Amino acid sequence: MRVWGRAAFGAFTMGIALGCAGAVSDLVGNRYVPAAVCALVAILLIRPLRRRRELGLVRGLRSFATGVVVTGGSAVVVLGLGTLAGWISWGRFHPGDVLVFLVTNAAVAILLEAFPEEICLRGHTWSVLRSRYRGAIAAFGTTFLFLLVPGISSVVQLVLGRIVGATPTSLSLAPAGEDPIAYFFLLTIFGLTLIAARQATGSLWTSIGTHLTFLTVNRLTIDGAARDAGWSADLVSPDVLLLVPLYLVLAAIVYRVRGTAR
Repeated sequence: MRVWGRAAFGAFTMGIALGCAGAVSDLVGNRYVPAAVCALVAILLIRPLRRRRELGLVRGLRSFATGVVVTGGSAVVVLGLGTLAGWISWGRFHPGDVLVFLVTNAAVAILLEAFPEEICLRGHTWSVLRSRYRGAIAAFGTTFLFLLVPGISSVVQLVLGRIVGATPTSLSLAPAGEDPIAYFFLLTIFGLTLIAARQATGSLWTSIGTHLTFLTVNRLTIDGAARDAGWSADLVSPDVLLLVPLYLVLAAIVYRVRGTAR
């Protein structure tokens, strides 16, 4: 139980970091300050407990590029096949708007989600469980704890919001507007893919690259219109969204093959 308690600390840390970011967001109305707060809280709570090598923060640039290429390539293949099948149509491409979106989205996504979530879950939590258990138990245990993060952050944001007088929020297990079943299904596939990425190269930077690319692809295409990203995809039916976990599965397979070879 002591091992699981230490592992759970990573999930609680990420929940606290996201909750702090949410409370700050209600006060400042700015995306960058809350994102920086999230990263700072996660780093301050996790980094003193683990050395860089234990967290997997090694071989940065090449491993990060592997995450970007594998995840981006998998998305191109699956969404491309969906386009050929007539399930997806694409709006007009605006290069300037897309470039601005890529830069601003990367800054926020890395600080708010990709980096803090990876050092907390696939860095600290996975390393703790992997030191005691086989890969499958460590992978599913880490992913289970990953699913607890939205609920923990909701509690933290509610408490901090009342303390600082921010806009009241309600407790929830999933983000507002998300179907809980679909959300946790996708989060499970995503979590297992991120672990496969970490195992493939032995570097957490591969998971970070995978995380950032996943967020960027979805926000640029499927959510492009809502985010004024300069490009967007139109789906013939909501069922086409299943292509998202499908390209994650493809990426996980590529990582497993690479990891086995390694």
